[in-house]
Amino acid sequence: MAAGGGIRAIIAAMLANAGIALAKFVAYLVTGSASMLAESIHSAADTSNQGLLLLGGKRAQRIADDQHQFGYGRERYFWSFVVAMVLFTLGGLYSIYEGITKMRDPHELTSIGWAIGVLVVAIVLETFSFRTAIIEARKVKGERAWWQYIRTSRSPELPVVLLEDAGALFGLMFALTGVGLAAITGDEVWDAVGTLCIGALLLVIAGFLTVEMKSLLIGEAATEDHVYAIRKAVEECTDVVRVIDLKTQHIGPEELLVAGKLEFAPTLTTSQLAAAINVTETSIRQAVPLAARIYLEPDVWTADHPPTPDGPPPQGEH
Repeated sequence: MAAGGGIRAIIAAMLANAGIALAKFVAYLVTGSASMLAESIHSAADTSNQGLLLLGGKRAQRIADDQHQFGYGRERYFWSFVVAMVLFTLGGLYSIYEGITKMRDPHELTSIGWAIGVLVVAIVLETFSFRTAIIEARKVKGERAWWQYIRTSRSPELPVVLLEDAGALFGLMFALTGVGLAAITGDEVWDAVGTLCIGALLLVIAGFLTVEMKSLLIGEAATEDHVYAIRKAVEECTDVVRVIDLKTQHIGPEELLVAGKLEFAPTLTTSQLAAAINVTETSIRQAVPLAARIYLEPDVWTADHPPTPDGPPPQGEH
């Protein structure tokens, strides 16, 4: 897992969520609040999610073998996809179900102070977890806006933790509002409304994560900055005439597959051509260290096989 930053954020979130889940469930047993039950299920799901992220990071470190010759880097994408599914089912759908049940058959809340106290403590702990994730993400997001970083990151753990923690904080606010309004008005329906809001929020986050992880599982190309850097590194090699075709794909968050058809100087002998290819591969790796696998094919450009267009200039650190 990249630089250990993701691991620190995951462990911080796991410890916070485990403690929060226990406290919320105790508060639910005391108060009977549907919002507290929904939040306890949410935090329990988040705790299991962090465990799945750690599992994915561990399994992704396995050495490539005959069956998986490009390694197991995409294990991290798979387990992040599972996290989205867990958040969707255990978090979102269950909260919606509990909210509808509570709205149809409201029950009087007791010991409101317990619920409010637990929620305030949970907000403090969740803020600590969220702050840790933000600190670690700032080290790698560069000049990108937060939304752009989450959308373009090829490393899944930090974006997942960021969205989970943000969703948890908003969910706690919904629960606190629902319980508070129920206590003030004496109408338990507000508790059910808070539960429904929590469920809707989790469904939105889970849906977004599912789409993003599906795209990574299928295989995304390198970022625009990396494509530009690769193309520039190739074109600066003296024996390369032009780039005919260039394809990239992430085979893991920190592993990039690069394949290209290049036109080399026609005067090169076979041994000189092999040396030129080696020099080009070295140049690519120096420009983009993520380029773990490089396959370059000498070819001749024709009008029926035009070169790929130039990539855009870099927009920020990726």
